[in-house]
Amino acid sequence: MNAIDPLRNQTQRDKPLPRDKPWIFRTYAGHSDATESNKLYRTNLAKGQTGLSVAFDLPTQTGYDPDHVLARGEVGKVGVPITHLGDMRALFDQIPLAQMNTSMTINATAAWLLSLYIATADEQGADRAALQGTTQNDLVKEYLSRGTYVFPPRPSMRLTTDIVVFTARELPKWNPTNVCSYHLQEAGASPVQELSFALATAIALLDSIRARPEVAPEEFGSVVGRISFFVNAGMRFVTELCKMRAFVDLWDEITLKRFNVLEEQHRRFRYGVQVNSLGLTEPQAENNVYRILIEMLAVTLSKKARARAVQLPAWNEALGLPRPFDQQWSLRMQQVLAYETDLLEFGDIFDGSREVDAKVEELKAAALSELAKIDAMGGALAAVESGYMKMALVENGARRIEAIERGEQIVVGVNKFTTSEPSPLSAGEGNVVTVPDSVEIEAVGRLKAWRAAREGNAAEAALAELASAAKEDRNVMPASIACAKAGVTTGEWAQTLREIFGEYRAPTGVDTTKLGDDAGLATVKAAVARATETLGRAPRFLVGKPGLDGHSNGAEQIAVRARDAGMTVSYGGIRQTPEEIVTQAQETEADIIGLSILSGSHLPLVRDVTARLRVAGMDVPVVVGGIIPPDDENALKNMGVARVYTPKDFALDGIIADVAGLAAKKR
Repeated sequence: MNAIDPLRNQTQRDKPLPRDKPWIFRTYAGHSDATESNKLYRTNLAKGQTGLSVAFDLPTQTGYDPDHVLARGEVGKVGVPITHLGDMRALFDQIPLAQMNTSMTINATAAWLLSLYIATADEQGADRAALQGTTQNDLVKEYLSRGTYVFPPRPSMRLTTDIVVFTARELPKWNPTNVCSYHLQEAGASPVQELSFALATAIALLDSIRARPEVAPEEFGSVVGRISFFVNAGMRFVTELCKMRAFVDLWDEITLKRFNVLEEQHRRFRYGVQVNSLGLTEPQAENNVYRILIEMLAVTLSKKARARAVQLPAWNEALGLPRPFDQQWSLRMQQVLAYETDLLEFGDIFDGSREVDAKVEELKAAALSELAKIDAMGGALAAVESGYMKMALVENGARRIEAIERGEQIVVGVNKFTTSEPSPLSAGEGNVVTVPDSVEIEAVGRLKAWRAAREGNAAEAALAELASAAKEDRNVMPASIACAKAGVTTGEWAQTLREIFGEYRAPTGVDTTKLGDDAGLATVKAAVARATETLGRAPRFLVGKPGLDGHSNGAEQIAVRARDAGMTVSYGGIRQTPEEIVTQAQETEADIIGLSILSGSHLPLVRDVTARLRVAGMDVPVVVGGIIPPDDENALKNMGVARVYTPKDFALDGIIADVAGLAAKKR
């Protein structure tokens, strides 16, 4: 009889199995200026980060130099300001670009920032064919969520396509676009909307690429193979995992059946991910560590649908700009999963699961139905221009907020289990990074020195060639690279194209049908009715978005709820100057002004608005919402701000009732 040797079997089980290569470890980072951000990047790389993910400030993303009026208060706040080639040199000092994988979250000005990157690589002597990385370069979602668009949808699609076609020839390892569903979820999208809206965007892009004469039919498949995606993962773990498997299947089917891409490798769904920031909470912020970990598992556990690159938010991003330690903690989370567990030693552990397969098929069927609806409208661009996509996101986002307010969707520490010990993690000074106002002054000084030192005629000639390329429907990338090398600035590049393509104001999504039901609005309607009785008419509420912060979700939800409760609401959308807000307040005879600012620029912008109100002789209460540290909250109140609302104030009905009461007290 052959006995089983337990020790031999144990040895076989303990024998190391072949391991898959880990995904790219990134941290989304950048602030203050190029030199400070470069130090941060080199420190993170030394800690084991394997790729860079550059966060640009809002003026850079929207094509303004630091001395533009709309850049006031925004320079260096949510990312690094890059105004010219000198800044890009400093950003990547001592970082060999030929050996780096760099992701750049840039959209409207993607052609420009990629041109600066290429010009810097050329100076380093790097072979362009060796450059690896990604430009996000998805404008459709900018009209729906982040708001860093500049040009109308169709010229924007042309610029996106220019980058794709150019990199296919010059930078064959580059991912020229991340079709981005991440921000759709942040703006309120359901999993089905994430799937369908992102895939509709990708279809529109592939149609645009296929129509370009520079792309031969036999080259089209390899170009498709460079298209990547950038996705989100929320707390509904199983649904999120199934969403990613549905993405894999649907992309394969679309590229094969609709675009006849025959090579399997060109049809692979390649994506990077940052897990959900919308769900990070200010109350009991330490719980965000668990949320981030659970969300990361949804995009790493299934080998079939595993992310190629992962960047995780820091646990305290609902409180302010994270410190290096906080970013390190998120990096270590990835490293522990990749190197300490056996995850990468196995095939897909969900293959054959009846529950997973059923959910995947359900999501696919619903997404295909929504895609057919968008196709019937004329595609993704038409669905943006009509306002359909935006209204759908606002409506779904409103339902999510109502579910949290009513306790139907539990958020631990926010609407349940709210009793808490004080957190030592967020105590004391320096618990978040604060960007000083001097950063903007220094940036303007460097800009003036740069303009004075460059060869002005060369810059003017380069801009003239850029204008010609845009007017003549030639690819703008060669002319943009020439502009970079001639010392052109971000604002000059963007203004040249603004004069040709024009600017765009996307639908706000607020002009949708009433979202709340009467029962849910009963309390806040009563508060508005009391204010109406006092004023002799409905309270007039001006909702403003000063500066360049394009994250309009909160402002839109406030505007919609206030309107549904009976207030007269004026909301002009994003990118308003303080002067425009005060003028609008005068024209509408506003009883109260609400300012939404999530970029960290609340102090200078609110100071400007309140000063202009005093000059105009308007005694109108001002309330402010945003990610605002306690010290800044006190500073705002010292400016005369009546209320400050932060992420802990999740109950919109309470905010609207408060606003209505303040409006009535004005009289």
